[in-house]
Amino acid sequence: MSHDHDLDPKSLQRRRLLQGAAALPLAGLPAWALAQQFPTAKVNTTKLAITDTEVTVGQLHSATGTMAISETGSIQAEQLAIDQINAMGGILGRKIKVIKEDGASDWPTFAEKSKKLLVNDRVATVFGCWTSASRKAVLPVFEKENGLLYYPTFYEGLEQSKNVIYTGQEATQQIIWGLDWGAKEKKAKTFFLVGSDYIWPRTSMKIARKHIESVGKLGRVVGEEYYPLGNTNFNSLINKIKVAKPDCIFCAVVGGSNVAFYKQLKAAGITGDKQFLLTLSVTEDEMTGVGGENFAGFYSSMKYFQSLDNENNKKFVAAFKAKYGKDAVIGDVTQAAYLGPWLWKAAVEKAGSFDVDKVVAASPGIELKTAPEGYVKLDANHHLWSKARIGQGQPDATFKVVAESADLIKPDPFPKGYQ
Repeated sequence: MSHDHDLDPKSLQRRRLLQGAAALPLAGLPAWALAQQFPTAKVNTTKLAITDTEVTVGQLHSATGTMAISETGSIQAEQLAIDQINAMGGILGRKIKVIKEDGASDWPTFAEKSKKLLVNDRVATVFGCWTSASRKAVLPVFEKENGLLYYPTFYEGLEQSKNVIYTGQEATQQIIWGLDWGAKEKKAKTFFLVGSDYIWPRTSMKIARKHIESVGKLGRVVGEEYYPLGNTNFNSLINKIKVAKPDCIFCAVVGGSNVAFYKQLKAAGITGDKQFLLTLSVTEDEMTGVGGENFAGFYSSMKYFQSLDNENNKKFVAAFKAKYGKDAVIGDVTQAAYLGPWLWKAAVEKAGSFDVDKVVAASPGIELKTAPEGYVKLDANHHLWSKARIGQGQPDATFKVVAESADLIKPDPFPKGYQ
């Protein structure tokens, strides 16, 4: 005989939910029912910071220093994704709690803070880094402590780690595709390479040079220059460019240096109507400092622009502006950072566990049909299949998408002939 009539309506509803819980997909369950279905002892066998109601993650970006202009968007996008996931009830019935650390644009600081997050705080995953230098600094820590990093920036490739999920583009999806576009559409045959002086620009330009001169046979390199991070004087460079008269200035200047670089180009009369410039490192985030009037007519090679016209992106832009203000802007890396928490959520749910090894094993093949860039899927090599795009800078600091790859490009972090 059932004693259901002895229970108050709330308890009754709860009992019936629990009875039906096993048959239901995860999406329909309230958090407490999910948490009971996935007991902490079962979903956390490696002593991570997980309770019956909460899972703690780390966030590690430069909130200060020369890289803050670029990394602030990543911090905001990851927080937005986490807020949205929490509003849906969290992951396996647990709300996500964030411990934020500031890498302060200093690579040893990144390494130290990553160790704190993994060893002291026992976070379940970390969303973080921007520059390749910061990623290389934390990588040994993540591999030694078996942590999991979601890394959002387009980068030079030539890396693959069990402990990293790369949500940005590697070289074939950005550098090589962009150069091919420039050679075909802009008839560029001579290239002047410019970068900030650290691993990402130097390796990117090494790949670019190989593509221009030998693998892709696009033409020749007529200049190659590097400047320290934070450098603000580009006058001697501009004189060299004027002498070389390249068809294309191919650029990987990062962070705050972009502001000085584009202002000085314009002051010297090198503008988008006269000179073809293609950059790997100016997104809507940098445009806030650079100014649309200084970049107008130049081009960026990215997979995402805020102006992308699809339903996923409209929702994302509206949510981002609702949280951070109507003047907030979204760049390529910001969007890729937003994908991190969603990819992690999907992998945890597929694994039915927060254990890093199980989450990593469940990750290949995960698809995000809600990605603002359109659609992505995670390859077995821990990189995303994405489309490549070219955007032209507009005077109002937005980008007009002028080219897009026909299909998603399979990620290839170790392309033959470029090492």
